[in-house]
Amino acid sequence: MNFRWFSHEFERVLHRPYVQIVFGTRQCGKSTLILDRLPADALRINLARPGDLARLEARPEELVERCLALPSRESAHVVFVDEAQRVPGIFDAVQFLHDEHRNRFRFVLCGSSARKLRATGANLLPGRSMMHRLHPLVLPELPAPEASASPARLLPLPAVVPEHPLFPSWDLLDRLAFGALPGVVTAAPEDRADLLRSYAEIYLEEEIRGEAAVRDLGAFRRFLQLAAREAGQPVNLSALAQELGLTHPTVKSYYQILEDIFVGIPLPAFTRSPRRSVLSTRRFLFFDLGVRHAAAGLRPGHDAVLANPGPVFEQWVGLELWRRLQMLGEGSLSSFRTSDGAEIDFIIERAGRLIPVEVKFTEHPSQKDTRHLKRFLVEHADEADEGYVICRCPHPLKLAENITALPWQAI
Repeated sequence: MNFRWFSHEFERVLHRPYVQIVFGTRQCGKSTLILDRLPADALRINLARPGDLARLEARPEELVERCLALPSRESAHVVFVDEAQRVPGIFDAVQFLHDEHRNRFRFVLCGSSARKLRATGANLLPGRSMMHRLHPLVLPELPAPEASASPARLLPLPAVVPEHPLFPSWDLLDRLAFGALPGVVTAAPEDRADLLRSYAEIYLEEEIRGEAAVRDLGAFRRFLQLAAREAGQPVNLSALAQELGLTHPTVKSYYQILEDIFVGIPLPAFTRSPRRSVLSTRRFLFFDLGVRHAAAGLRPGHDAVLANPGPVFEQWVGLELWRRLQMLGEGSLSSFRTSDGAEIDFIIERAGRLIPVEVKFTEHPSQKDTRHLKRFLVEHADEADEGYVICRCPHPLKLAENITALPWQAI
């Protein structure tokens, strides 16, 4: 077990009188983290095991029977159900136990997809549950070899004292090439590309098959490769549909599937602008850069990044900002584009304030990198105080009165 920032939050809420629901893609470390924090005598049910799945799929009430068979005691029994989305009826059983025996049980439900739950109208225990989402590693968990000398941070997480060792430090090129899945980070360097290709080829296909959401798996594979290659760019559903020979609604539904299994992250357009030329087209990010490369048909590695590092670096910054906002539980991320060519990579909206962010794969940011930021700050002076250029400069630099260039390590 390596240090995960969420483990402290999870331990804080574990014994509160609510059902804890933890979502996230496979291999992001959900089960490892939860099992590390559970008491030794917790009841553990894994619906990835065929036996448990078959029994509870046929009779979800067996969960009630197993729980009520536990001996009575003063402290609550902790019950952990992994891959809970595979049996939506489990949520009704948990509600019964929670309502009738609130002080006797504490439930933790874990899942890698919300699609089946949404499709079946599953009971997500409103008013009884706390929802969490675990992500691939962020900078505080996967440190840089040399941190910035500046204490400034764009979106700092509350400080916690690590109870486990940190993951090994990674430089920027490794992050851009192999992503941030814990199992890939800790793997031998020569195995990382093959692990990511297996993830893209096997896991994603299994997940789609398990959801029974796609009739033509071949068409979805073609879509997945194209969507991965286009990640980070504005989504043009009509152009994608024409290139793939699919209908517009089908392509739209495929993107929704990627969101439901937590592989896709929609990035809306920032439209609260006085300019009439502002565009409303959203962008789309893959949850992990290493998986993105593999899904796009590239072999993950430094060469795949160095061929065109700027867009990959921009996606990495976007993922880091989005994950931080999700972990902080407040704020949103969007992008800004106009039909006349003005563009700002990311707009952070948090606590009623706007923070425009440009991303440049350069060690030497200059005034030309600030022109769109300057205009945005003028147009939104009542909401935005300062803009940032995230780049590879070794130290923070003041580029304008209200614009600072930050090293990537200082996000």
